[in-house]
Amino acid sequence: MFQTLDHFLKSWEFEADATQKLLNTLTDKSLKQEITSQNWTLGRIAWHTVAAIRIITLNTDLTFRAPAEDYPVPASAQLIADGYHQASNAFVQALKTQWTDDTLEERISFMGQQLPNGSLLLFLIQHQSHHRGQMTVLMRQAGLPVPGIYGPAKEEWTKFGLEAPE
Repeated sequence: MFQTLDHFLKSWEFEADATQKLLNTLTDKSLKQEITSQNWTLGRIAWHTVAAIRIITLNTDLTFRAPAEDYPVPASAQLIADGYHQASNAFVQALKTQWTDDTLEERISFMGQQLPNGSLLLFLIQHQSHHRGQMTVLMRQAGLPVPGIYGPAKEEWTKFGLEAPE
């Protein structure tokens, strides 16, 4: 659980930048990549990640403009990347102007339980990280380069003068 807005905002900055890097790598063609026809496509997961910022925070008193529907999926990878940038920035501005550290202790109803806002913010980051992992697998299947997030991706090892692990 986050106990200060500053701590969350510093964490969000890193996590949002990582998500933005992935979304900026997508192509229109790659949005159709799927594991099976019964699972979400790369585009659907990417757009869900955009819309989830607002969907997850709907029961809070935060007011900001961002997509709150994760279907239908846009056909444009650029629209998805731009949508994430806008939603993330609007979310950050709302937090900075509408919440204080004390707000993080307030409880809201979320998925059938009472949860402090500080825990909701942690859930939002974890949810986003979960979907980034799914996207990286589908990106590799689509032939896209995968940017490193918590360390270099296989393709980035040479930048550090290292051989990529086998």
